[in-house]
Amino acid sequence: GMAAPAALQRSVVSPAGRHTASLIFLHGSGDTGQGARAWIKQILNQDMAFQHIKVIYPTAPARPYTPMKGAFSTVWFDRYKISNDCPEHIESINSMCHGLTDLINDEIKNGIAKNRILIGGFSMGGGMAMHLAYRFHQDLAGVFALSSFLNKDSAVYQALKRNESVLPELFQCHGTADELVLYSWGEETNKMLKSLGVSASLHTFPNLNHELNRTEIEKLKSWIEKKLPVEAAK
Repeated sequence: GMAAPAALQRSVVSPAGRHTASLIFLHGSGDTGQGARAWIKQILNQDMAFQHIKVIYPTAPARPYTPMKGAFSTVWFDRYKISNDCPEHIESINSMCHGLTDLINDEIKNGIAKNRILIGGFSMGGGMAMHLAYRFHQDLAGVFALSSFLNKDSAVYQALKRNESVLPELFQCHGTADELVLYSWGEETNKMLKSLGVSASLHTFPNLNHELNRTEIEKLKSWIEKKLPVEAAK
């Protein structure tokens, strides 16, 4: 049989108090968990930390990446090209969904309820999070996607066309000056998901390129605290 994939490396910000919820943040292509954590820390002048929420920044395993002419890169999945107008590389997306499911299950084994786990990310990380939540884990607390998009015929849309259950809420942010992932791709993703029953917001940042900024992370933090409120001690 196939060897079990190695557990994903991760950088973790522990909660200050009792751990009752978890947040998984997926980095953009070519980055690492540590890199994403450091980037956010630099923007906020401190870690994105919470009283009761553990923040997990996993690192994607290195794999050949077609947009870089097959050079190895830490990416969640492969792409034929960086465009919303081509087929998805579904094999690599599905295989990573298994690896990330193990990460979710680790939190559940630690006593965290599934509806107390949030998943999201930046750029490719947000795309990965949407596949993971809307295709395989519709009982998560919510999903966030920063400067992200789904391809026009995404498997996510196909899955939601057949869906009957209540879906996790989506928090989306996108800069209008993004030259790598066009704002219109993010906007189209938001409209499609809304039309398929997802409760989705889209926060627009004028003049922001393919990057994060402080206002955006502060907005994200408020949304996280709304979706994962502090629980009264049992």
